[in-house]
Amino acid sequence: MIASGSGDEPYAEHDGAVLLLLLLAGLVAVLWLTLRGITGLVRARRTGPGGQVFLAPAAVLAWGATVGMYTWGLLHLFFFDDHVQAQACHRVLGGGEVSGYVPTFLPLHFGCRAGDGRVVEAVIPSYVNPATALLGIGAVALTGFAVTRRTREAVPG
Repeated sequence: MIASGSGDEPYAEHDGAVLLLLLLAGLVAVLWLTLRGITGLVRARRTGPGGQVFLAPAAVLAWGATVGMYTWGLLHLFFFDDHVQAQACHRVLGGGEVSGYVPTFLPLHFGCRAGDGRVVEAVIPSYVNPATALLGIGAVALTGFAVTRRTREAVPG
């Protein structure tokens, strides 16, 4: 868990510079991975039949989807200013007392700490972290299969 504030700062938020850098890197990476994956699929289609030819481009597209989902969560943070964050906290806590924020980048989280100590997510949609995790697991699996296939092809047997 990477927090951007300490316990001394109850209303700490995500570091704006880090948020902006992650957002820009994510947008560039999504575009690059998507284009690379699509060109890889086109190239694999021209190469000929065989499902294994599509593993590497599919892995690249899966990484693009993973980064894209995380970046989608970052966009939610980017467009919520202090006032809207406070309103969101009051809404999810049912108008209760907000005693602080609990921001993290990994997993992506903007929690509102209630007066009774419980923390409730207020800004990031609930599907972002599970979807990012599942897409990441799929990307790792596809990458593993692609590397294994490439290694087997490289070793004369």
